[in-house]
Amino acid sequence: MPAKKVLVVSGKRKTAIARAVVRPGIGRVRINRIPVEIYEPEIAREKIMEPLIQAGDDIWKQLDIDIKTWGGGYIGQAEAVRTAIARGLWEWTKKSSRLRRIFTEYDRTLLAGDPRRKEPKKFGGPGARARDQKSYR
Repeated sequence: MPAKKVLVVSGKRKTAIARAVVRPGIGRVRINRIPVEIYEPEIAREKIMEPLIQAGDDIWKQLDIDIKTWGGGYIGQAEAVRTAIARGLWEWTKKSSRLRRIFTEYDRTLLAGDPRRKEPKKFGGPGARARDQKSYR
């Protein structure tokens, strides 16, 4: 009996993490058990759909993608999910150079992570760079 092909990939953005499980199926994409078609808020749904639209229906309509995401805010989670989906599609197609070129031309962060993080707060002020004002009166 042949083993079923299952692929596990992850995406990260700031403090949000997304883990995607890609397997043969009928084109179901679920984020935290919610179908992507009814995922809210709408701006996050549109961001998540970007790699699926760029790849084309012929690739992802024959796969089921289940994504679990946690940490961060809703936009950070959406960007982590889109990275996980793009990496999953790219690896499923045996790392096709055509798909890599399409994703990279559209947005480099679909495959490569974004290293930016929040700068830590320092003493002497309310934030990382802002300082308390001085008055000499």
